[in-house]
Amino acid sequence: MTTRTRGPLAGFGWLGKGIDVGFRHPKPIFGGAVFLLLAVLVPALIRVPIQFYLMHAGLPLTFGILLWSLAGSMLLGLLIVPLYAGYLQVIDAAVRGLPARARDIFQPYRQGEAPRLIGYGLAIMLLYIVVLGIIIVATGSTLPGWYLQFLNMQATHQPPPALPHGFGLAMALLTVFGLFMMGFYSISLGQIALGRRGVFDAIGDGALGALKNLLPLLVLAITLVVAWIIVAIVLVIVVVLLFLLGRLVSGWLSLVLVIPVYIALLLLVFAVMFGVMYHLWRDVCGENGASGMAQSLAA
Repeated sequence: MTTRTRGPLAGFGWLGKGIDVGFRHPKPIFGGAVFLLLAVLVPALIRVPIQFYLMHAGLPLTFGILLWSLAGSMLLGLLIVPLYAGYLQVIDAAVRGLPARARDIFQPYRQGEAPRLIGYGLAIMLLYIVVLGIIIVATGSTLPGWYLQFLNMQATHQPPPALPHGFGLAMALLTVFGLFMMGFYSISLGQIALGRRGVFDAIGDGALGALKNLLPLLVLAITLVVAWIIVAIVLVIVVVLLFLLGRLVSGWLSLVLVIPVYIALLLLVFAVMFGVMYHLWRDVCGENGASGMAQSLAA
């Protein structure tokens, strides 16, 4: 399948359309985001209680425990990949003016597409692990050991450890890799969820499409950082005002007022993030398979 090269300003367009899609179709988009948020929280239910128990029991967090908790979270995360695809299908149907319902994010499971999508998620996970390992070995960084020490010192309220050797270079390479993965994951997930491509075909399209569009991806990344800074400033102001308002009545009221704000922000992040991914894919890889997928979703 052909992948197209877009100009630098395409990054602005992807973000603008990603923000717009949720407000044009709030019911299916934000409704689907609620289901997706609940699903994404499940892996954390394994990792966080383990770390919380160790912290309060005064036991150090070892590599073995960390790896087991991460492995459990990652395995559960694979089961969520079909929901990511289903959410893209909901966005596609809404954009095309077809019937779109929030619960349609579960369609890949109903239609037997889950095994293929889970296989795709496993391939992406292995790619992450391999590239991360290569970066750590190439830079001579002791990043895993430092991270484990950081978690243990954080649990005991000690000052964080000094940054390890090769930390700066490792972070620079991870940043470049993250920029590439932003386009790669958007395009490959769109191809397998909407373009009906096979796992390896979708991965190949994602890699080629991301390489062709590194400049607009860089513009998108910079725009996202600026937008997030603005959102963070507004969020801090709103939270402080709500907290002060709640304190005038009761300490519990502060939590009652602030928690919905955080939940609303998370839902907005999900809607915008997947909206950007959808329009990035659509702009780079075209519309060949999307219409058929959206039609089957509507049915």
